[in-house]
Amino acid sequence: MKLSSIPFVTTDWSRIEPTEHAGETGMALWRTQHFGDESQPVRVRVVEYSAGYLADHWCQKGHVLFCLQGELHTRLEDGRSFVLTPGMSYQVADHAEAHQSSTPIGAKLFIVD
Repeated sequence: MKLSSIPFVTTDWSRIEPTEHAGETGMALWRTQHFGDESQPVRVRVVEYSAGYLADHWCQKGHVLFCLQGELHTRLEDGRSFVLTPGMSYQVADHAEAHQSSTPIGAKLFIVD
């Protein structure tokens, strides 16, 4: 990820309208900002997963993900799984390892990709 063409800016996340994204089960609410130029776009999000959420896809996108609240379960295609709790993060490159998210109790995340 290269951060370029981004002036200093603050974000009041409570003012960003959420968009709903259905999972295989449960729901995700995304508050999203886009930064940078078209050749190197950067997406920054606060994402809230409902209890019982299971992503409807295996994600190949790279992320820097930080758990703010709740508990995030991440399963990799090779069978490994990880649990993030508040204060934990994961980092993965584009197309490095497919991953699928779920949460039994809900989670709030800060994600840069």
